[in-house]
Formats: sequence, structure tokens, C-alpha cells
Amino acid sequence: MSSSSNTINNTSNSKRILLVDDEEDVISLFKMVSEMNGFEVDAYTDPAEALSSFKPNLYGLALLDIRMAPLNGFELYKKMKNIDGSLKACFITAFEDYRQDFKEAFPELDEIKYFIRKPKAIEDLVNHVATILG
Repeated sequence: MSSSSNTINNTSNSKRILLVDDEEDVISLFKMVSEMNGFEVDAYTDPAEALSSFKPNLYGLALLDIRMAPLNGFELYKKMKNIDGSLKACFITAFEDYRQDFKEAFPELDEIKYFIRKPKAIEDLVNHVATILG
């Protein structure tokens, strides 16, 4: 699955989410729930494609899976952050062992605010995204 909606419009970027996960079922579920709650979502299963399509000031939040190739979520975020210094991110993972990697990669960020565990209850996902975009 590549980008689901690449058209740029005048919608505030605080309602626009970039979702990158190599699992199509996760993409489908997160996209559906986010759109039902008023967010616009551009979704990618390939992090390299997401990066090549990325534009500054377009997204309020990037939801990024950690375990992906050829770029993991941390690497992808760093590259996107170089393009758009104000980009916020939340990392999606089913594994606990990334917390130390996260702390080392982003010592300035509060780790609790920036992780969503898979599987995650739908209400928790929506609340988490709304809190970050607050």
C-alpha cells in the first residue's frame, strides 16, 4: 500500500497524520479509526517511499512503526525532522526493548508520550493522538 492521499490542501496540519507501518492491517485499522475521528491520514507501508514523498509543514503528527526496512522508525523520524523541525512523532511498537534505544536517540523527548503499543485499544489510540496534537 502506498500513499492513500497525497494531495496537499489548505487543511490545518494539526489534523493531518502521516502513518508509516509495514503491516497493511495496522495501516487499515489506524487509518480508519483516525479518519472516523476527524483526522486526515496519508499512509505508507514503505518508509523510503514515505520519506521521498514527505513535505515540511504538512503533518501535525507522524505515527511510525519502529521495526521496518530499509529505515526503522527512529531513522525515518530523524530524516523527516531534518526536513521539518516542528514534526511531532509517536512510535508504534509491539516490543518493550526499544525504550532504551529511544532514550539514546531522542534524550530530549518524554518517552511515555511517544509510544503506542500494538495491539492498542482503539479509544486509547485516538486519545493518544489527540493528546499529542492537543
